Amino acid sequence: MIKKYSSAIIVLNLIVFLGLFNYSIVEKENVLANGDLVLFELAPVDPRSLMQGDYMSLRYALTSDINNDSIPNKGLCVVEVGSDGIAKKLRIKENNYSLKENEYLITYRRTDFWNISLGVESYFFQEGTAEKYENAKYGGFVLDKKGNSILIGLYNETLKKIE
Repeated sequence: MIKKYSSAIIVLNLIVFLGLFNYSIVEKENVLANGDLVLFELAPVDPRSLMQGDYMSLRYALTSDINNDSIPNKGLCVVEVGSDGIAKKLRIKENNYSLKENEYLITYRRTDFWNISLGVESYFFQEGTAEKYENAKYGGFVLDKKGNSILIGLYNETLKKIE
């Protein structure tokens, strides 16, 4: 009797897991299809991360202007985007704040007292191609108006995607 129910529970859990997994994929595809490209200026990071493997540590210049001790651990930031597609300002969203046309939301998480994470702090690339990414100036995100974001690549100072 117990064996009969345990098989049903396993199958039910598998169906729920696959359903949530597929929903997540559809949601990300929707952000990619309907979101807008916004470039975030990168802040200097420890260059040793390029030597540790095929990834680059990322920090964003906008996050250094926030007073970390007065914000919640998780929430939404409002970024103002210039005509060139570069995020210019960052502030914490207040509950009843409505977005202007050139503003977007992005989720944040306070990782410790000094740092704020915008969701992606590492960029992985193909082995042996680190030199291409050493001079990256911007991280390119596709954002929707709900705060969902996907890092799609790194960009150079001329706003061209590094490939």
